[in-house]
Amino acid sequence: MPIPPHAVTQAKLIAAQLFSGAGIASGYAVGGLLAEQITGQTAMAGFAQMSVILGAGLIAYPLAALAARTGRRRALTLGFGIGTLGASVVLVAVATELLPLFMLGMMLCGSATAAGLQARYAAVDVAGPSATGRAMSLVVWATTIGSVLGPNFTGPGAHLGEALGMHPLAGPYLISMTAFALAALVASTLATPPRASTTQPNRTTRSDGTDVGAAITDTTTAAPPPLGLTAALRFVAARPVPLFAIVTIVTGQMMMTNVMVMTPVHMHHQQFDLGAIGVVVSIHIAGMYALSPIFGWMSDRWGPGTVIASGVVVFIATITLGVVDALAPVSSMPLLTTALLLLGVGWSMFLIGGSALLTASVPPHAKVTLQGASDSAMNLGGALMAAMAGTVLAMGGFLWINLMATAVLLITLAFAVKAVPLMTWPGRATPSATDEHPLEKVQP
Repeated sequence: MPIPPHAVTQAKLIAAQLFSGAGIASGYAVGGLLAEQITGQTAMAGFAQMSVILGAGLIAYPLAALAARTGRRRALTLGFGIGTLGASVVLVAVATELLPLFMLGMMLCGSATAAGLQARYAAVDVAGPSATGRAMSLVVWATTIGSVLGPNFTGPGAHLGEALGMHPLAGPYLISMTAFALAALVASTLATPPRASTTQPNRTTRSDGTDVGAAITDTTTAAPPPLGLTAALRFVAARPVPLFAIVTIVTGQMMMTNVMVMTPVHMHHQQFDLGAIGVVVSIHIAGMYALSPIFGWMSDRWGPGTVIASGVVVFIATITLGVVDALAPVSSMPLLTTALLLLGVGWSMFLIGGSALLTASVPPHAKVTLQGASDSAMNLGGALMAAMAGTVLAMGGFLWINLMATAVLLITLAFAVKAVPLMTWPGRATPSATDEHPLEKVQP
């Protein structure tokens, strides 16, 4: 029995994500240390990691625009290819001890992160409307394997670099370069789809864009060309549901980055050893990715809004545990471990739920533009929080870090006020309000 084409495509996307995740984790483990050794300043370690996030934010939308014009294959291949170039630039920068070149290389490595995020939408392009969440979550889940494998390459990579006469800490970027190149190779073998759809199948949708299960025929009608960025942002600004979806994706990243980046520093201040810090970070990463298939299934079964609402509860529990630890005389390893695990789970719920809601609530010719814009905003928001977190920790300690996360969560809830009545929830066949902003009013 032949394997369905969509299954082959999804398997390739998972493989590309696995390679990319391993490359990101391999370099991420030593990037901060390299920046510190090049400059002799500990503060530069944080800026090195911020450069990767910033690079991902800057490249996400151009990659999405390319995908809308030419298809996901070229966009993903280019994204992973730029990551490959970035790793090679890092190697040159370490050899020459040029900090600006090193930061440029780290930013280019962020392209692999952006391509990995776009891969989840590529999986949705070939999945049926009833399996959107599951298709997306399986690609996200593949990052778990890469993230676990990546740090294990750090030691062998260092030995390899030393054997080649390089700085030992530069060796892991040889692994990253190879892994990104393999991801680009796999992406280049994708069929012409998945790409941004420019036709709309005949189906019945609710006012939030969610498919209600009507039969899909082979008949398609011509749709307008893909919206430009300005028109797409005007379109989504007038519609509470997709706007809330984007806000959810962005704020989930901001809360996660804010707390995750500063927890190891907080633990160091509390006299935890590097082994304990590594355990907490590893458990956090597992929380980010390992349960994503469950959240994808929840999204398909009960709707993206249910997953997001569950994520709000998880984030509240995370912040509560963080505040309790911050106010305690001595930090608790079990408390911090649980908090960081829940932090990863909440991020995963916001990412899967928000991405599925965005995909369901906008028409085909606006999807790819808004997907790219949301990923750019997500990474730029994370970079902003990473840049601010050190100052906030220095001023108010771990308590202020958690209070900053609380403020971001309140922003999410504020945008939910208008969106929730328009969304379909289990047990309610139709929303209680309608969207009164027809698409035809928005010009490309």
